[in-house]
Amino acid sequence: MTDLLSNLGLGFAVALSLQNVALCFLGCLVGTLIGVLPGVGPIATIAMLLPITFGLDPVGALIMLAGIYYGAQYGGSTTAILVNIPGEATSVVTTLDGHQMARQGRGGIALGTAAIASFFAGTVATILIAALGAPLTKLALIFGPAEYFALMVMGLAFAVVLAHGSVLKAVAMILVGILLSTVGTDLETGQERMTFGFAFLTDGVDFSVLAMGLFGIAEILRNLDQSETRDVVRAQIGRLLPGLAELKQATPSTLRGTAIGAILGILPGNGAVLGPFASYTIEKKIARDPSRFGRGAIEGVAGPESANNAGAQTAFIPLLTLGIPPNAVMALMVGAMTIHGIVPGPGVMTKNPNLFWGMIASMWIGNLMLLIINLPLVGLWVRLLKVPYRLMFPAILMFCSVGIYSIGSQPTDVMLIGVFGLMGYLLIKFGFEPAPLLLGFVLGKLMEEYLRRSLTLSRGDMMIFLERPVSAVLFVIAFAIIAAALLPSMRKSRDEVFTEA
Repeated sequence: MTDLLSNLGLGFAVALSLQNVALCFLGCLVGTLIGVLPGVGPIATIAMLLPITFGLDPVGALIMLAGIYYGAQYGGSTTAILVNIPGEATSVVTTLDGHQMARQGRGGIALGTAAIASFFAGTVATILIAALGAPLTKLALIFGPAEYFALMVMGLAFAVVLAHGSVLKAVAMILVGILLSTVGTDLETGQERMTFGFAFLTDGVDFSVLAMGLFGIAEILRNLDQSETRDVVRAQIGRLLPGLAELKQATPSTLRGTAIGAILGILPGNGAVLGPFASYTIEKKIARDPSRFGRGAIEGVAGPESANNAGAQTAFIPLLTLGIPPNAVMALMVGAMTIHGIVPGPGVMTKNPNLFWGMIASMWIGNLMLLIINLPLVGLWVRLLKVPYRLMFPAILMFCSVGIYSIGSQPTDVMLIGVFGLMGYLLIKFGFEPAPLLLGFVLGKLMEEYLRRSLTLSRGDMMIFLERPVSAVLFVIAFAIIAAALLPSMRKSRDEVFTEA
């Protein structure tokens, strides 16, 4: 306990420096703005803003990017409640009861409940990260290359199961991501791989270029493909703070949602998305009168909102302790760490304690800021909902092109974000989710490194992965997950969950 308190003390000392507070506030503000504006998600935003962080110190850069991520969770609920459009996938469930409350003139109470539930869940999740960070890091330090390789295979197996759509399509996306990670010059043999004679590919595919094209540009193309309709609620927003009776009604749902979201958020493979759905299902099942759900039940806002914020925060646990990104946003964080010369994994805590504990402390500060930003400024957010796409998208496109050119002054980078943007758009059109591709790309390089180290240790004997108990167990879990996902009964229930999304 003493260690925990002293580590948190170090974290708050780092996070409360003037620069880091300003960057945390900027991240939260941008995140809320992105969450509020339908059509631009946190993945696209973080991908687009990566070049800006290059000039910052690593702690400040990651604090700002983390602020964008959980700020978008807050902003997404505003859009879900007032416009019936979830700004984020995790806010989908909030539309069911939140928008109905807004239509009944209780929009302010829905927004207030969402903000309070999110703040509570964020606080609990921050304490959980701080408490679990040290033991998990110690556990990870005893892992060898074989265990790490098996752990990454297991992480990708979870990503396959928890991705939208077909399991086979998700596997295909991961394999394409791993293949893209091998493009360029092999650092051990010096041979060029899959460059097709193009000089600009000898250094490999740049992470920023891939992420910005696949998520930033593709997101714009996808939105242009859809008609612009926004059902902004006309009813009065009303008072923002829920009364005593409403708080009493929402508190048990908030507690249950926090626990569910925190547990599912730790799972590798976008488990945070499942949190709000699981919370809503449980609230509906245990309610005395389930028919109230979908008609403005406050529990239908408090539970999912606390679950999505708790999940968004605990998703940092596998990233900070094991170096395994559990979803596409965390993969972007790995990219940002790598760009700043930080090797993700258990070494972050021991070699960069300022960064590890500073980020954890900044999450609580960021949650407090979001509570202050969201509620009093709700009128401003409502006005922003009226910004037309025809003004927003050309500005984003120009920002992306200038941003990517500013990194390496390479015209080919601008061309490549266009190519990857088109590729991302086509993938979405044909039902392939791009997020597993990015996870495969990020983990591909690490997997190759750990595979090589393992085979060097065993002198080329593949049995090293089965002879070591931990790696053998992790492989068994990975194969069991994939096999279970392919079973017809499991496939049906999995499809039902995502049909609601």
